[in-house]
Amino acid sequence: MRIGIDLGGTKIEGIALGGAGEERGRVRVQTPAGDYAATITAVVDLVERLCRSAGSESLAGIGIGIPGTISPATGLVKNANSTWLIGRPLDRDLEAALGQPIRMANDANCFAVSEATDGAAAGAHVVFGVILGTGVGGGIVVDGRPLTGVDAIAGEWGHNPLPWPTDGERPGPACYCGLSGCIETFLSGRGLAADHRAATGEDASAADIAERAGRGEKAARDTVHRYMERLARALATVINILDPEVIVLGGGLSNIGLLYAEVPALWERYVFSDRTAVRLVRNLHGDSSGVRGAAWLWPPQRNA
Repeated sequence: MRIGIDLGGTKIEGIALGGAGEERGRVRVQTPAGDYAATITAVVDLVERLCRSAGSESLAGIGIGIPGTISPATGLVKNANSTWLIGRPLDRDLEAALGQPIRMANDANCFAVSEATDGAAAGAHVVFGVILGTGVGGGIVVDGRPLTGVDAIAGEWGHNPLPWPTDGERPGPACYCGLSGCIETFLSGRGLAADHRAATGEDASAADIAERAGRGEKAARDTVHRYMERLARALATVINILDPEVIVLGGGLSNIGLLYAEVPALWERYVFSDRTAVRLVRNLHGDSSGVRGAAWLWPPQRNA
């Protein structure tokens, strides 16, 4: 049995997986936002509840996904939107509280691990997992294992500039990171809504715009087309550097069905190759991918 914990800003979800990936238990609680000590306690309580639900089955490992990463330089959390975790030795504190080793990774890496292990990209050698939601994140998986990088920022494509910008896209919206024109400012849900507002004067959510585009409404369809063209440019740079077998989309905007046929056609112009064999696919495990990927940070034994 493996236990995965998805430590989010509003909820903490835990799952217990059997050796073949079957679910043995699942628990979800509200995150004690702003309270570091209570967050540690909540994670420990979830692990204990999951262990009880699985009975006497032996524990192969505990994996934890966080909305940030552990800095190799300091050993402390950095780049977390759950700001009360920043500057804390979260992995060491959780190991001490649990009394056993854990594996910890960025939540986008966990998403990518999940989909590469037994999801939409199962069996692929190199996978790029994309989160298109409130923010824009990414994770790289090679042969089932997350590629973290020397500074633990591998896959952070959302804070690169939007490539091949048009005059109307310069300098781009201001980003919370302190720069302007980041991919995240265009391709997040808020970015899609802001672009629609700038073009039409109408306030609408990303989900509403996508639904109306699916019905053929012209203004919404135009907004989604601009979004797809920008997504194609942004992913083309990933393909030119990484050349993955599969790109898996997650997050709320991954539910826009038009993306999967139209974005690969659009990225052909920008990919430096005579053909593009990369597959763009929708995630298989949906909202469960992050917590499942945390559990799969402890990979299955090949002889199991």
